[in-house]
Amino acid sequence: MVLPDKTIFIQGLNFLVMIFLLNIVLIKPIREIIKKRKGLMADQLEKIEGFNENAETKVADYEAQLTAARKEAGEIRNAAKDAGVVEEQALLSTAGAEASSTIQAARTEIKSQVKGAMEQLTKDVDKYAEQATGKILGQA
Repeated sequence: MVLPDKTIFIQGLNFLVMIFLLNIVLIKPIREIIKKRKGLMADQLEKIEGFNENAETKVADYEAQLTAARKEAGEIRNAAKDAGVVEEQALLSTAGAEASSTIQAARTEIKSQVKGAMEQLTKDVDKYAEQATGKILGQA
């Protein structure tokens, strides 16, 4: 059996002194390092969260701008299409009018040519009739 003597008190005192020294030399510096790391991680986590919020805001703004740009492009396209339809109708109207006037002028010219040809044929018919009559009478 072990009997306690003076050495147990010396060993207890030695144990307490070692705990005190280890606390000063190791435990407090390690706790401070852990505390600094926790603070650093908290700061970085806040920065990351801020960055994510900022990125989400920018994405939302980008999508809103993209939607607005698509809407504006659609409006511009529709306006250009409408303007093209109006211009097409104007061109078709102008072309129709020009074609109508050209056709009318051609008809007038054809009528005058037909009239001139008829007059020429009428003159020639009398002349040919006299020649034919002369030949027939001259031969009979």
